[in-house]
Amino acid sequence: MAFLPIDYGVLVTAQPLLAVDAPSLYFRAFHGIPEKAAQTSAGEPVNAVRGFLDMIAQLVRTRRPNRLVCALDASWRPQWRVALVPSYKKHRVAHGDVEEVPPALEKQIPILLEVLAAVGIPAFGVDGYEADDVLGTLAATQPGPVEVVSGDRDLFQLVDDARGTRLLYCGRGVAKLEDADEALVEAKYGVPARWYADFAAMRGDPSDGLPGVPGVGEKTAARLVSRYGGVPEILAALDDPAAGFAPGLRVKLAAARDYLDKALPVCKVALDAKLPEFDPALPRAPKNPDALLVLAERWNLAGSARRLVDALSGLPA
Repeated sequence: MAFLPIDYGVLVTAQPLLAVDAPSLYFRAFHGIPEKAAQTSAGEPVNAVRGFLDMIAQLVRTRRPNRLVCALDASWRPQWRVALVPSYKKHRVAHGDVEEVPPALEKQIPILLEVLAAVGIPAFGVDGYEADDVLGTLAATQPGPVEVVSGDRDLFQLVDDARGTRLLYCGRGVAKLEDADEALVEAKYGVPARWYADFAAMRGDPSDGLPGVPGVGEKTAARLVSRYGGVPEILAALDDPAAGFAPGLRVKLAAARDYLDKALPVCKVALDAKLPEFDPALPRAPKNPDALLVLAERWNLAGSARRLVDALSGLPA
């Protein structure tokens, strides 16, 4: 039965919820598998769909979840973020405010969503929010453990040992996941996960059009966070002559005060998006096997569909 997500506090279940960053995975599948290697008999590419389904099957086999949700970008470049930092994702705009997506990939996304619906895996976005925000809200509101699956570094900020939230970072692919807890985040970046967004705002991120503070790189940003805390604490310390800033660094941070005030909420993943009704329970068999069979035959997806069905059937009852 579908239900509205609510806050379950620290309730923990034995099996995880897999919260999947669907755009991250289907872009990776599209670019990782040549179009000619995965086509229909009519020559239509299905490389993104096949690769995505195979990744989900592998995750189900290896992580053995009892819940799975795929997050989508209902608004890939939310206007509230653009209003704060106009350069946000600007370089990735194709026209108007539409994301630049290869046509061969764009045609596959509806097919993928049909397959997920036939299997019984919920996939949704929320107007005004990115997939990251859906993932953040799932991590904040669903019973743990929650394993967020993404190749987006921004989601390291969600890692929380107390809540049982981990990031399965697939920067090198699903076969080489980094299973990130708080210790891994701190070892990797030199900052606690709870301040990763503050660190990212200062360091900047060219892939998202975030310039960062000029003259403040990754090492300096990590050192500042480790010493003072998040952006508000760092900016407050600027007003204290005894805070120990080097004169040049103080000038750089003071000049970037307005940018940092605006960039921090852009970098922070929302935890309160209004999610639709959904049932995250992972089925042990396809919800609509007839529809799945039709889709598998039409789009030459029999092998990938079978691997996913086999993975589901191998889960404990």
